[in-house]
Amino acid sequence: MTAPTELIDQARAWAAEDPDDQTRAELEALLAAAERGEDTDLADRFAGTLEFGTAGLRGALGAGPNRMNRVVVTRAAAGLASYLRDTGHAGGSVVIGFDARHNSDVFARDTAEIMTGAGFRALVMPRTLPTPLLAFAIRELGCVAGVMVTASHNPPQDNGYKVYLGDGSQIVPPADSGIAERIAAVGALADLPRGDAGSLVSEEIVDRYLDTVAELAEDGPRDLSVVYTPLHGVGGTTVAQVLETAGFDAPHVVEEQEHPDPEFSTVSFPNPEEPGAMDLALALAATKRADIVVANDPDADRCAVAVPDAHGWRMLRGDEVGALLAHHLLARGRTGTYANSIVSSSLLGKMAAAAGQPHEETLTGFKWIGRVEGLAFGYEEALGYCCDPEHVKDKDGVSALLLVCELAAQAKADGRTLVDLLDDIAREHGLHATDQLSVRFEDLADIPATMDRLRSAPPQELGGLAVELAEDLSQGTDLLPPTDGLRYSLAEGARVIVRPSGTEPKVKCYLEVVVPVEAGAEGGVDAARISAAGRLDAIKADLRTSAFGG
Repeated sequence: MTAPTELIDQARAWAAEDPDDQTRAELEALLAAAERGEDTDLADRFAGTLEFGTAGLRGALGAGPNRMNRVVVTRAAAGLASYLRDTGHAGGSVVIGFDARHNSDVFARDTAEIMTGAGFRALVMPRTLPTPLLAFAIRELGCVAGVMVTASHNPPQDNGYKVYLGDGSQIVPPADSGIAERIAAVGALADLPRGDAGSLVSEEIVDRYLDTVAELAEDGPRDLSVVYTPLHGVGGTTVAQVLETAGFDAPHVVEEQEHPDPEFSTVSFPNPEEPGAMDLALALAATKRADIVVANDPDADRCAVAVPDAHGWRMLRGDEVGALLAHHLLARGRTGTYANSIVSSSLLGKMAAAAGQPHEETLTGFKWIGRVEGLAFGYEEALGYCCDPEHVKDKDGVSALLLVCELAAQAKADGRTLVDLLDDIAREHGLHATDQLSVRFEDLADIPATMDRLRSAPPQELGGLAVELAEDLSQGTDLLPPTDGLRYSLAEGARVIVRPSGTEPKVKCYLEVVVPVEAGAEGGVDAARISAAGRLDAIKADLRTSAFGG
């Protein structure tokens, strides 16, 4: 069946404006196939535009407004320039970073040319570097905004465009909608003035970041055998330099994943949380008899940790790493507000209170955590940690990795392990166990329908625990602005939060149970852990049935 004339005309107009030979040829081939009556994805490519939100842009590479390409990025840059000009920042500096994904350097260059054409000073990072280094550079260089071209841990066919304002934090409402409105108002690309490709940021800024991170580690033991993988991303050189400067021996790096590779050829999904992603690192750790395995995601803003236990190698959950980092910083006397997202464990609040420090919960994402006033430490369960908010108001997988290694080295010197420290925390505050249930939807319309059904008929009991309070977070609370989510407070300190994913066609459920550890009982933590696992399984089973029809 031949594609509708209107769609054909749209695609032809797009192709005529596209400055990229590859995507223009791709679109022209699709047009020819559509005119022959062949099935194509042309309609999907033109079914609206990639939505610019608080995460900026993110999507599959390809031609058309519903893909990541040079036309979409050029319009985004022009919209951002217009927003900055309208909000009193005309002529300021904008720093632009990029990772090693397909076209990241091209999108960075397009952004720089649009910024200089609009009268801004474009400062381009000297090479592929971690996202937290871009966040650091914004404040260090006194910029009015920053752009990072990255899709973080998304599949290889994706890319993205993350925007920060001059405070070094990711954009939040209403800046996101303000930028989106101006993107929509951008006219023909041929009418946009383009300047030069900007100036390269000095390597001195990179060195300053490396030294700033390394200085987070205090004097202490450094005997630690580390296995590290950057998962084909851009963190490798940065991490190696930081560890060396801080006094650690060079880590054993997973050779197959050491260098940037936009195809992420050894993993099916370049996210350390995904099954199989850490297999090569864990195998190397077993061979080297390492003390710890650490990993970054491809843009190095997240950090994953694995440790040996009685049953082999164990991946620590993000909530566990968050608790360890908080324990480390509290023990040092770090004062200020300790913050985590609402989908993260409630343990941090108890730890902060016990140390006499304030605690705050935020909506999901570092765009909110990074803005907490007086932030001392912030984290979210998805392996994101902000350990040095004075310099990087975003998650930073490099600084988190260093502090985890420092803590592990101190524990080793004391004849202990990170697992022992987690057990200590459980004895003091109760065992806080977390888990997730993710449900993928083929029909996106089923996601709001599912949320509406749960709003109108919340469960009365989950996993044998009464639902004591059901909150519709879309109405907001005294402490939180509105967000599309539901929070169920269960008996005995358990809770469930249900929210649509911001980046995937999924509804995610975040589960937590709290089990007291019997004082003085041998094996008390292990017993609590077994009990908690049973409770989490029971809650998941009930959620599958009541919320998602099995």
